[in-house]
Amino acid sequence: MQKTQALRARFIVEVVLGAVALVLLALTLVWNDWIELLFRIDPDAGSGSLEWAICIALIGSVAVSWWLARAEWQRFQAATG
Repeated sequence: MQKTQALRARFIVEVVLGAVALVLLALTLVWNDWIELLFRIDPDAGSGSLEWAICIALIGSVAVSWWLARAEWQRFQAATG
């Protein structure tokens, strides 16, 4: 029973991290200067390259997090079912 609870906690963490990354991705796509407003710096001098790099990294984060969550879910189902 303890093993399945640990698997479940890991699954929840992976799903939440993927969801946070997805929200940040949507925020960056819709409101691309939020980084400059929040941190009061402009590292890419207005070119938008930082925002595109962040979007690419966030897409990767979402994909990896949810892929790991899917694998964890399958392990959880196999252990309980």
